[in-house]
This record gives sequence, structure tokens and C-alpha cells, in this order.
Amino acid sequence: MWKRWLPLGIFLLLGALLYAGIRLAEVRDPNAIPSPLIGKPLPAFTLPDLRDPSRQIDSTTLRGAPFLLNVWASWCPECRVEHPLFEQLARSGTIRVVGFNYKDDPDDAKRWLQQFGDPYALILADEPGRVAIDLGVYAAPETFFIDAQGIVRFKHIGALTPEIVRREILPRLQQEPSR
Repeated sequence: MWKRWLPLGIFLLLGALLYAGIRLAEVRDPNAIPSPLIGKPLPAFTLPDLRDPSRQIDSTTLRGAPFLLNVWASWCPECRVEHPLFEQLARSGTIRVVGFNYKDDPDDAKRWLQQFGDPYALILADEPGRVAIDLGVYAAPETFFIDAQGIVRFKHIGALTPEIVRREILPRLQQEPSR
């Protein structure tokens, strides 16, 4: 008799597992891809400043205050979507915003900033994209929250939104000792 009910039992068990998997996926943020850098220092690098290529910026010079590292490019349509939020953050003085221009022609990047505004305290230029590999960058836009000691505390892939700032960035910023 139990052999007759076995296929139905297996079907119901598989259905329950599928339902549980779907419910777990709904709870997670699809842009929250775990980064091996979380809790570790920002990788060491030296990159030119987009505005003054003769000026080299070392990763250790960024320490001292928390900041957002925004990976962007002139060819990135989603970067235009999030750009007003970075302008707002920069104007409010809430947090320092550092640009990371990714695989972009410097002249195109400068034109883009002239057209859409420049909210960045400084802009690192990674035209070949080599440093981005060390950061684990998938594509633009991506945003990292780096604490005052230079430790990566959060990474978001895709356009940053006010909700993500409210839920993920501001609480981390309030935990900073200098605040």
C-alpha cells in the first residue's frame, strides 16, 4: 500500500523544497553578492587622479575618514540613474564620495562629469581595469563603504538607491568612532 503513495510523497517533498528556495530568494537582496573583501583592508593600489593624471593616489591616503567608493563609467547607463544620489550625498556632507572611473576613456569621463555634475572628492582612474580586478568589480556601477581605517564594510552591485543608503550605509556610518 505505501508503494502506491511513495510517488506522491516524493512529489510533495520536492514541491516543499522548491517553495522554500523561492521564499528564501525573495528575502535576499539580489544585488548583495558576498564579497571576499568584507572585513578586510582595501587592496593596495596607486592610481592616477582623473582630473590631474600627474597626481598619483595611493590607497593608504584615503584612510582617516569613512567614504563611499563609487565605481562608474561614462558608458554605463545605470551610473546615470544613481548619479543624482551621489550628488545629494556630496552636497549634504553626509559622507565623502570617491569616484573610481572604470575602463573609461579619460576625455569621455570628463565630458560626462561636465554634463551630469561632479560629486566626487577625488576620482581614481583605472582605465585598464587592473585594480578593479583586485576589488572584485563585476561591472559598473558598484559601491563600497570603506571605514576610516580603510576596511571594506559593505559592497553593493548595481545602482545605489536612497533605501540602500538608509538601510546599509547610514547605520555603518553611525558606528564609526569619529562620528
